[in-house]
Amino acid sequence: MTDPRSSVNGSRPAGFDLTALLAARGAERYALHERHLNPQLPRMLRTIGFDKVYQRAEGAYFWDAEGRDYLDMLAGFGVMGLGRHHPVVRQALHDVLDASLADLTRFDCPPLPGLLAEKLLAHSPHLDRVFFGSSGTEAVETALKFARYATGRPRVLYCDHAFHGLTTGSLSVNGESGFREGFAPLLPDTPIALGDLDALERELRTGDVAALIVEPIQGKGVHECPPGFLHAAQELLHRHRALLIVDEVQTGLGRTGDFYAYQHEEGVEPDLVCVAKALSGGYVPVGATVGRDWIFKKVYSSMDRVLVHSASFGSNAQAMAAGLAVLSVIEDEQIVANARATGDLLRIRLADLVDRYEFLHAVRGRGLMIGIEFGRPQSLALRSRWTVLQAARKGLFAQMVVVPLLERHRILTQVSGDRMEVIKLIPPLTIGEREVDRFLAGFTAVMEDAHAGGGLMWDFGRTLVKQAVANR
Repeated sequence: MTDPRSSVNGSRPAGFDLTALLAARGAERYALHERHLNPQLPRMLRTIGFDKVYQRAEGAYFWDAEGRDYLDMLAGFGVMGLGRHHPVVRQALHDVLDASLADLTRFDCPPLPGLLAEKLLAHSPHLDRVFFGSSGTEAVETALKFARYATGRPRVLYCDHAFHGLTTGSLSVNGESGFREGFAPLLPDTPIALGDLDALERELRTGDVAALIVEPIQGKGVHECPPGFLHAAQELLHRHRALLIVDEVQTGLGRTGDFYAYQHEEGVEPDLVCVAKALSGGYVPVGATVGRDWIFKKVYSSMDRVLVHSASFGSNAQAMAAGLAVLSVIEDEQIVANARATGDLLRIRLADLVDRYEFLHAVRGRGLMIGIEFGRPQSLALRSRWTVLQAARKGLFAQMVVVPLLERHRILTQVSGDRMEVIKLIPPLTIGEREVDRFLAGFTAVMEDAHAGGGLMWDFGRTLVKQAVANR
């Protein structure tokens, strides 16, 4: 029998060789997904030309088998806040594995969760306690449960076009109907328009509202809360004995140029805050719900209720070590300040292009969360092309920009939401002027091609139109 300590001492355990497995089967990646996972993913990737094979990654870059580099302006939907394989996070994970800790015994209080909570709370001075789960949607589920229990009320308000996750509770506060269709019944929740204080007050008057959950900047479309909305909403909610939940799963940990995006507005002190994504360092899934002491004490009100809310992998040593390393890097390498300065540079330079290109209508966002919106051009020739695309399916023009950015300029981006003419940039928070220059060069070249009215970009547009029509 193999000594279980052999792997800890540095020798390879018998029976499994990951390197050999990847060498033997790695080329089957798309076929394996098609056969055993979501069959539409490889189909979609092939349709838009995104069926690439990336061999390795570091920081804000990927490399393919030919050694060509690709600039990552997507960061795994925000998970890779520090880029890929940051050496400090990587070393922390080596260290925690080598320590052979007695992890997840369930009947002890290991130090790492407490240390990570302490460090996270240092950036959340009005909050007191943390629950650790394994994802952003789990952080939201926790906040919804805690708010409903603490207030004794069933209903949670959310904003149109919001995205808070895809499990049943978080889906109930999802503002996109396409995600919700076919999964009813959901929780008793009600949407309001982002920034609509009158609608918020009207719903609060019913007396059954537990909380409002809101993203300071919505991921879908990159729409920021109107100035003053969060503070005014907080005042209304507290007047009606309801809570403010702020979803910082994507906007938190420096993304917008402050540690939390709600901190851009003076006086905002949410009752519950959800974080995840970048806290993982891109390695081990981790989510956190940060909240006020009285809420936690009401949920965990007695020893009988000690396990009334828990998570099987919550607070595991690897996730906690990754989170501690991430927060250390954020502090030591001035990541928040870099996100603010680099984001300002990128946004200003993009905004300078709005008057040059008819298709480009607006640039918005904060820090390194930027939305580039396209719209109907003025000139007749370009307007007719735009009309054809819109008739087939809204959002095709943005997709026509994303594809040549990858194919010709090796820059990975994303359309910000279904049927949206918006590209969202959420790159690693470690990028600098070099990456800004590269993105601007590629984006400007694509805009020039789009306004020339011909070429490969519009050939691809015709392909997208045919595909959209066929899928109706």
